[in-house]
Amino acid sequence: MSTSAKIMPASARKSHTALRKGERVLTPEILEDEREEKFLKSLHDFIEHERRYLLCPVEGPSELRYVLYRSVFNKVIARSSSSYKRVLLSIKTEYDDIVRAIGMKQEEIRDAQQTLKASSLKPLSIETCLSRAASLRERVSVLHEENAKLQQEIERQKLLREQSTWIPGLTVAESVDPELLDKHLERLRCQRAALLDEKSGCVSVEVKIRLNAERRAKEQRRDQMEAANRRLKLLYKRLRSLYERLCSWREAGQSAPLEELLTSVLEEVAHTAVTEDDLVSIDTELLESEEPTGVDEAEYLTDYLDRFVELFESAMYKDAARHAAHSPHGLLRNLPTVHMFKAVHGPPGSPPPLLLLFHSLLMTLPGGHRLPQAVSCEGVQCALEQGDWSLLTHALHFHKLSYSEGLGDVLTEHAQTNVSVYHTDMLLAMATVNYQACGAHMKAALSMCRRGLTLSSVELMRSCEELTPEDYMWVLCHSPSLSLLQRLTSAESGASMLPLGVVCAALLSSEPQLQECALQLLDSLVRKGQGVLEASILADSGSAVDDWNEIAEVCSSLKRADLTHRIMCALLSQSGTELLCSDPEGALLTQHIFM
Repeated sequence: MSTSAKIMPASARKSHTALRKGERVLTPEILEDEREEKFLKSLHDFIEHERRYLLCPVEGPSELRYVLYRSVFNKVIARSSSSYKRVLLSIKTEYDDIVRAIGMKQEEIRDAQQTLKASSLKPLSIETCLSRAASLRERVSVLHEENAKLQQEIERQKLLREQSTWIPGLTVAESVDPELLDKHLERLRCQRAALLDEKSGCVSVEVKIRLNAERRAKEQRRDQMEAANRRLKLLYKRLRSLYERLCSWREAGQSAPLEELLTSVLEEVAHTAVTEDDLVSIDTELLESEEPTGVDEAEYLTDYLDRFVELFESAMYKDAARHAAHSPHGLLRNLPTVHMFKAVHGPPGSPPPLLLLFHSLLMTLPGGHRLPQAVSCEGVQCALEQGDWSLLTHALHFHKLSYSEGLGDVLTEHAQTNVSVYHTDMLLAMATVNYQACGAHMKAALSMCRRGLTLSSVELMRSCEELTPEDYMWVLCHSPSLSLLQRLTSAESGASMLPLGVVCAALLSSEPQLQECALQLLDSLVRKGQGVLEASILADSGSAVDDWNEIAEVCSSLKRADLTHRIMCALLSQSGTELLCSDPEGALLTQHIFM
């Protein structure tokens, strides 16, 4: 047992015993004894009792322990004499101030830590908000696209509703007028006859199925005959080879035994094959062998021409056309014969003689052969005038027409006057293929633009090295559109195909439609953002200042003062030494503005 426990008074031992039993006891009062030893003993007992009761930690800072010792310090001050009391009070005050300041510092540290924690979470919140904003923008974009599609569908339905016509009828006053009723009846009879005539050109589904079955059977028969024909041509080639060898053997005086010759020839013939060139040569040889030659040929051709003239003068144009199509050596398959059929007219209600000739020429033309260019142009012109789309499609699908620029012009001219959107697009597509085949790339690009294929047209012009900027301007003037103008003057994929200033100056000095196209281009540059038009002007290395001055003057005359102001500001705001683009040539415009 320690010394402090030995000198512990009875009251303190009772309190200690009660504390161990878990009972609440009163704090022992500090003895007011004159002896300092007893006073200090009572203070130690008080401190030990309160520490156990309050469960103060043994080590580390504790506010409870601080309050306990401050209370004890107050007892010591009260016990001390008046001379020490003032010093002790000053010490206590200083310690209290220091402790209070430390507590305030700890509060500030806790506030700063909370602020720092909130600041560290702010970037995550911003990132979450930005991600949500991007998602909402994407959703809005999808909704805009769907809305645009729905709007287009609404416009299409409105257009279809507007295009539908009401069945014309009669008013009350007209229904009692006999003359008007007779006229209306005659008009209805004509309409009925036209509908019946149109119906006669149609067939039922059953007839179509039957015709398809017959066509497949004939195609199968044709394939079988072609295979048999190929075998016969192979046999013909082998027999001809054998015949030539036998003739050579006979002319050589039969020097070698026939058996050895036949053995070697049969071995060679067994490995003989027929190529496409052999097939064409064999066909030519067989056809020539069937036609007369020498004196007989002259008589034959004379009789053939006489028969043709007889049929033509007898107005039997269908037979005359068939006779001309089968003429030997293509004697009547030429432009003079076409002019003969073009100059005459058939009976009322019958197809034009020229169309009959064109049909016969196409149907009898051998595979791999094409009609002459002049004949192709005349035939296509007649087929377009008569609306024989099936014949025209057959001729183009089986490559029986000779491609030429004139043929493309005929197709394009008819496409511009045709009221049917489907036929117009089909004719322009045919003209594009024709122009590309004959090397007329400029007109091919124009046909693409008229079909709405602006991007394909620009790519074609860019890939054709022989096309010049004048050709680009020709295409633009014949098919003006904002999208084509933007792609020709855009420098996104490198140098622009046409200088912006030169093109705008040329268009603004032309007809109103081209002026409007140029103004739309300038307005589109303005709408892209502030400074876009000015940067485009300064980056335009292919145009001079005079071009832009001319553009500004024309805009002013057209009451577009806003464009004039922007152009003049772009020209006057630069000193000629600053580069606004990565291309050094783009500064050529500004180098001489103030010269």
